[in-house]
Amino acid sequence: MNADAFQYAIDVRGLNKHFGPRHVVRDVSLKVGRGEIFGFLGPNGSGKTTSIRLMCGLLTPDSGEGTCLGYDILSQQAEIRRHVGYMTQRFSFWEDLTLRENLDFIARVYAMPDRRNCVERTLEELGLSARARQRTGALSGGWKQRLALAACMLHKPKLLLLDEPTAGVDPAARRDFWEELHRLAAEGISILVSTHYMDEAERCHKLAYIAYGKLLAQGTAAEIVAAQPLRTWSIHGRNLAALSQELRQKEGVAQTVVFGDLLHVSGDNPALLEQSVRRAVESAPEKVRCEQIATSIEDVFIYMMNRSDGEEGSPGEHG
Repeated sequence: MNADAFQYAIDVRGLNKHFGPRHVVRDVSLKVGRGEIFGFLGPNGSGKTTSIRLMCGLLTPDSGEGTCLGYDILSQQAEIRRHVGYMTQRFSFWEDLTLRENLDFIARVYAMPDRRNCVERTLEELGLSARARQRTGALSGGWKQRLALAACMLHKPKLLLLDEPTAGVDPAARRDFWEELHRLAAEGISILVSTHYMDEAERCHKLAYIAYGKLLAQGTAAEIVAAQPLRTWSIHGRNLAALSQELRQKEGVAQTVVFGDLLHVSGDNPALLEQSVRRAVESAPEKVRCEQIATSIEDVFIYMMNRSDGEEGSPGEHG
């Protein structure tokens, strides 16, 4: 199939993968639209990295089927890899080479035609031209991240698979990186990105949450929140840790999460939850106040993670 004729960038069904006795990916089904930024979230060891590798032909599933860019993930893995840019968690470039030299080396490895123009075009598009002669080892984390994205873009892929690309990068660099992702998506490039950051999750068009190899939810952030029977109250005040511990033992309270001088208290029984919160606030040794708030995507993900039946992920997997 021509790589331009596909309906979904990723369309997989019932993917399973074992590493020895460990069932790392369990019946994962996922669709990523063209020009869509799809966020893939979950705790460390949840199966994110393995799932990404299954979807782009780097690993063969034990069972399941599907397509990536219209190519069969079981029989056309080489074709998939020609049209996909995969950015791993680990930075792996020659630090004593300049940015231009690193990109030129990659273009040589893949025998890219007109490689010099490809390298210069990519440096320009990713805002790296001014640093092209700088040694890679002297770059900050944010610029190394941008170089890694440039390497993924050399061959003009139609799909980017980004495995926790902003881990360890400062907030300003993360913001700039996401601006670049939205620019690429506007050009029709599909993006599957795994992340731990809730602010990044909210910048995705759609999301999926995976824990212990199982997809627990997928859809827009609003759809995922609406699908959970969760109500949330916010308590404002100081020294909330003790109050948090107390509330965890109360009826109707499913979870408590402290955010500085805010305490989020959530549960799936609205009446019991309100009763427990109001009583705790009235009896608190320090003055605090409470109000019902909209449940956030972070509240929902913590709720789902705490309720997922777990077993360890794959050996050596970071997410």
